[in-house]
Order: sequence, then C-alpha cells, then structure tokens
Amino acid sequence: MPRVVVDVMLKPEILDPQGQAVANALPRLGVSDVASVRIGRRIEIEFTGEPDLDRAREIADKLLANPVIEDFTVRLVEADETVDARQ
Repeated sequence: MPRVVVDVMLKPEILDPQGQAVANALPRLGVSDVASVRIGRRIEIEFTGEPDLDRAREIADKLLANPVIEDFTVRLVEADETVDARQ
C-alpha cells in the first residue's frame, strides 16, 4: 500500500544549530568537501484506505510542522520504496 511521506525542514533563513554542529564535525572525520548541512524530519503516514494527499497536507500544516519556521513537502511513495544509504 502506498504511503504518504512528509519531509519537514527549517526554512532557509532560520539558523540550524544541529546542521552546523554536524558540518563542524565533518572535518574531524576527514570530510572536507561539504559546504553545509541542514537537519530535518521525515514522517510517514499510512492511511487505512487510499492515501489522501490533501488530508496529509492539512495534518502537516496543523500538527507536524511549525509554519513560522519550517517548510514541508508531501509526496506519495510506494510501499517497497526505501532509502538505502549503504549503496
């Protein structure tokens, strides 16, 4: 069954101290070619019936994201679609 994925990120003009901490730690790991890092959240929503993107946008706007400081995107993904960072 398809899922709805909501990605929440701080707005570009908002300082991201977590991202800065990661970016500052990267040189200690020998990584010197990263210009900046931004930290966000990924929320997966499974509906009991067909996925409802409009309902998911409403949930994200009212509950999952703070519209004053965060932006969000809503997208549909297939159940077998995963992100594998080991590739």
